[in-house]
This record gives sequence, structure tokens and C-alpha cells, in this order.
Amino acid sequence: MVASLYAPSEAKKALWVFLEIEGGDFAGVSIELLSKGRDLAGKAGWTVCGLLLGNDVSDLANQAYSYGADEVWLIDHPLLGEFDVCGYSHVTMQAIKVGKPSVFLLGATPNGRDLAGRLAVRLRTGLNADCTDLILDEDRGVLISEVTGFGGGVIALLESAEHCPQMSTVRPGVFVANEPEDNRQGELVNMKVKLKKADIRSTVVERHVGEGVDLTQAPVLICGGRGIDGDFEILRELAALVDGEVGATRPPVDEGHIERERQVGQTGVVCRPKVALNFGISGAFHFIVGIQDAETIIAINTDPEAPIFEHADYCIVENAHKILPELIKVLRRERESIHA
Repeated sequence: MVASLYAPSEAKKALWVFLEIEGGDFAGVSIELLSKGRDLAGKAGWTVCGLLLGNDVSDLANQAYSYGADEVWLIDHPLLGEFDVCGYSHVTMQAIKVGKPSVFLLGATPNGRDLAGRLAVRLRTGLNADCTDLILDEDRGVLISEVTGFGGGVIALLESAEHCPQMSTVRPGVFVANEPEDNRQGELVNMKVKLKKADIRSTVVERHVGEGVDLTQAPVLICGGRGIDGDFEILRELAALVDGEVGATRPPVDEGHIERERQVGQTGVVCRPKVALNFGISGAFHFIVGIQDAETIIAINTDPEAPIFEHADYCIVENAHKILPELIKVLRRERESIHA
């Protein structure tokens, strides 16, 4: 097996987080990783460091401190104003060689995945992708990454104990962001790097951002499973009445009844709505992970033994096709009376 650029014995007890910038602010997953990193490092006595790349972005360091960073390693350069995997991996390599972190975490976003894969090859280390949980073995200094396979039917715990840094990407919404501590202080490390125009291989000519749905921000989530027989139109009708969003289990997505970006669970999106209404969903473990942190879970299923009832606050044993029209009728009547 090929050795990493530095051995575990050389690594510092530091957990690094790549601070991805989105629209002039941190991407949500970066804050979630800082929060999780703070929890892990706090128990182990490690340092949490945020790696901040960009052009004129030093003002964001205070925000990183407030979410748990002890240090922010800043690489501020005019050529880093737009994400370019060649330029970003070039300077990140330089920072990692100097800082020698034991762990390096990135969000499983398009940019995070792109950067993580390239870095893993160059650093000659492993990469655990799309993790659903992280555990730090304090005694051994080893990061244990939880990933799923076979549609969420298998959970694997992975380690890269002999390689450094131990790298993992984590999907947005998996971890909860801590409340910021506005007065929290940290140390700013200005990292000087070698970067020239020839190192940047692409130029952003024009940017178009698609208007996709973000289920992680929905206060009310209306989820449908195999039991609604592909009738997601009625779920959209209900969602419009309660200012919610529609989600789904994997089978309806695979069958083409609804877009994949609306898949909820370990292999989809992890959500924390105030209310999650679940229609015709049996409640397999890989789906439950996606809604288990909702404040209130309501389940409607014809099977009284359905596993989802073990996780629901309110359980209704009935056919979803009978409940939905009546529920919509009541909600419409209430809205009409309010606006009358």
C-alpha cells in the first residue's frame, strides 16, 4: 500500500474543515461540519481548524470561530475568487503539508466532492465519501466514518488509520449546526502560498444557478412512499396548503414518479422539519434517518405493524387515499373561513 505524504506519527491532533463559500457566506454544510468537529475535538482535546480560501474573505473568520473553530487558516489570493479545483487543490496541498492535520472534512457538495477526490489522490490517502455519521476514537486518534450501501440496506464503518489526513465528505443536513457563540475568539493563521495564473485551468464566464428545492429548509415535509401508488399530485396539493415541501422514499423516485432531489433518507436528504407527515411509508431504517429529528412525526399506513409507527408521535392506521382528500378539504375550508 502506498504511504501518505506524512505518517500518522507526524500528524497533529487537529481536525480541519474546508470552509466552502456560497454567495459570499459559508455553505450550510461547512457550519454543520464545524459544529460536529467541535463536538468531536472537544471530547478528544484536539484543535479545530477552518481552512478558508478565497479573495478578500478574512471577515468570515469571526463567523468560523463562533461555530467552533480554534484556528482559521486563511489563504486569501486574487486568483481564488471563484472555485477552480486545480487552483484550490494546489493551495490546499500546500496548507496541509504545513499543518499536517489528522482529519480533514469537506461537504459532499459538487465543489467539495471535486476537491476531496483530487486531494485524496495527491496526498495518497483514503477518502470516505457521503458519510452519514462520524466518530472519533480518542484512544487511537482514528476517525470512524459511517457510510451506507445497497440503497441504505447496509451500514459500514470505515477507517483509514494508517493514512493521513483521514478524509471524509459529509452530505448537507446530516449534522445539526450549533448555536453560534458570538464572543468566541480564535487564532488567524495567514498562509502564504505559491499560486500563479497558469495553475488556474478554467475561467468562469457566466454563472447560472438552477432553482432546485432545498428540503432541509422546509418547516413542513409531506412524504409519500410506495403506498400512495405514485400519486404525488395530491401530496403537492396538501403541501401548498401548509406551506410545505414534498419528499419521497426511494421506490417512487426509482419508478420515476418524483424527482431524485426530493428523496429523503440516508441515500437522499436528511431533514429536520417542524412537522413530517408520512403517507404510505412502511418506515425502513434508511428512510427514518431522514426524518427522525423532526419535532413532530405523523404516520399514515394501512399496516398496524409498520415500523414507522415506532418512530411517530401520531399514528393513523388507514389508507392514505382516504385520509388525503378529507384532510385537504378541511384545510381548504379553514383557509376560506380565515380569508372570508
